[in-house]
Amino acid sequence: MTLYAENETEVTFPFDIEETATKVIEAVLDSEGCPYEATVNLLLTDNEGIHAYNKEYRGIDRETDVLSFPNLDFDAPADFSKAEEHEADYFDPDSGELLLGDVIISVDKVKEQAESYGHGLKREFAFLVCHSLLHLCGYDHMEDAERIVMEEKQEKILQELGITR
Repeated sequence: MTLYAENETEVTFPFDIEETATKVIEAVLDSEGCPYEATVNLLLTDNEGIHAYNKEYRGIDRETDVLSFPNLDFDAPADFSKAEEHEADYFDPDSGELLLGDVIISVDKVKEQAESYGHGLKREFAFLVCHSLLHLCGYDHMEDAERIVMEEKQEKILQELGITR
């Protein structure tokens, strides 16, 4: 698994962002049975930056905590079978890795939400990475049934990693 991480802010955390993100991403990909090595792009920005991305790419004029931009089209969540049918669209020609997608996280929201929910920064960051990776694997939470599935998966993955509230 390859993670390309960029922090366009001056904010630092008391844990290794890349190490934490990599562990969470690998855990999600394992839990979802991804049969490929994958590449994920992670951008850390602030509330102003994520507001601009949200407005430009989703037409929503407000800040949010995390944005996910999947590269794959899924017929069903975690059904990676379509990837090989469209190899040129989904795989890096140099590394051969599956280009899973992009994640943008607001560092301001990590801090705000960790405080609001009464848990640590690492837990909130890991949660947002996990949540976003499930989106990159084709999951959504527009309906209650979908939301429940995502919440259960997130909790299980973070518990297994020992990243708890």
